[in-house]
Amino acid sequence: MDKLINSDKELFIYLNGLGNESWDPFWVAATNMLSWIPLFLFFIYLMYRFFGLKKTIALVVIVALLITFSDQFANLIKYSVGRLRPNRDPEINTFIRILKNNKSFSFFSAHAGTSMAVTTFVYFTLRKKIKYAGLFFIWPLFFAYSRIYIGVHFPLDILAGGIFGVITGILFYKVSLKILDQPFLNSQG
Repeated sequence: MDKLINSDKELFIYLNGLGNESWDPFWVAATNMLSWIPLFLFFIYLMYRFFGLKKTIALVVIVALLITFSDQFANLIKYSVGRLRPNRDPEINTFIRILKNNKSFSFFSAHAGTSMAVTTFVYFTLRKKIKYAGLFFIWPLFFAYSRIYIGVHFPLDILAGGIFGVITGILFYKVSLKILDQPFLNSQG
């Protein structure tokens, strides 16, 4: 386990060290959830276009529940595991690039988990309607890397969050199929 954690730190140091001051404002904005509001609105628009108002409202509620579950479960794991974030790790925090000084724990990344869960859900919901829906996955990969860039997550935090996100997104998608099949969502009016 120590070897894995040391390798994770070495990979983090390498990836974090790729940063450049001229790119810092971009990556700080990229890691801010509010920067992604246009993408979220685009997802809602696509749902409305293909499913209509009633089903879109149901899908938005499901996504809100998915986000809440993902975020709260990540926090439960973070406080259970108690891994220090890179910016708080005394072994490395004096020589890495730190653009944000988060104080909570690191494992696993709620940002990676939640963004991957939402994307997985949206992908499965729209994949039969949109030819290149797989491109949606650029967002969580980009978003996850931003967490390494700004100095607040190790690669294993991101990987674990991503795996959790895929599983959560698929489970919520399967639940959504049952909900969207309800007669009150399929009736006219």
